[in-house]
Amino acid sequence: MIVPSEEIAGAIAEAGVDVETVVWRQDSADEVPAGELLIGVRPSNPEASERLGEIEGLRHIHVPSLGFEWVEEYVPEGVTLSNSAGTIEEGTAELTLAMILAVLREIPQAVDQQREGRWDAGFTASSLQGARVLMLGYGGVGQAIARRIEAFAPESITPVGSRAREENGTHIHGADELPELLPQADVVVVSLPHTDKTAGLVDADFLAAMPDGALLANIGRGPVVDTQALLAELSTERLRAALDVTDPEPLPDGHPLWSAPGCLILPHVGGATSKVWELTLDLIVEQTRRMAAGEDPRNIVER
Repeated sequence: MIVPSEEIAGAIAEAGVDVETVVWRQDSADEVPAGELLIGVRPSNPEASERLGEIEGLRHIHVPSLGFEWVEEYVPEGVTLSNSAGTIEEGTAELTLAMILAVLREIPQAVDQQREGRWDAGFTASSLQGARVLMLGYGGVGQAIARRIEAFAPESITPVGSRAREENGTHIHGADELPELLPQADVVVVSLPHTDKTAGLVDADFLAAMPDGALLANIGRGPVVDTQALLAELSTERLRAALDVTDPEPLPDGHPLWSAPGCLILPHVGGATSKVWELTLDLIVEQTRRMAAGEDPRNIVER
């Protein structure tokens, strides 16, 4: 089994799984090892994933994340792929709520005032209470976010998916309804993966349809939002934004998003909690145990 760190190799050994592990990352200069299972992590150089096709005996790739768009095109024919669904959603939802509340309650401004030693209570913040929230993407992450927002007494939570449908008693609106829904949204939460269909979905027309003072929170993938279109709205202070993901990413020094008014930026840390890592590591161990026992891994994704 091929793993990206000694920590993961140690966890597999501690769990008593009888497999041989090799520590290797596709962007390392080391020779490509052989192995049936690869625990793959996003390389610093995307083209490094081309080396996956050189792994002798490879049968399965598991990624410790929800997203797998960075590796999908490099998965060799006949090799299956799984993600870490079920480990990351709650932590990501927690951060999303924190970002939304921080922007609505103007916490960044309060932090600036604290650093300046200035007491200024002369503002009235907005709130989730009574807000109309639109959820663009209603998978595991979107549903976990909605559950948390519900506790803050919003006026409404409107889920939007690729198509209209009923799911577990909830009506999910179709993306074709966005022109009618967006003008009614005080907060728009984006939790979409990056695909050919979602790239640039949040464009100039999408943002223009949002009402003055609305907040866009993106916890999904940066390329879903047209950065230049967002910058145009932020520069006039018509809209606000809370971003855990950006396009480009990492956001380079001097990029105008860093200093855009009303914009809170975090460095893609939605799932970066100790609990999420504990659950992710448990799943990696389970995937290894399943493979060693000749069983199918969990969370195999359709491609």
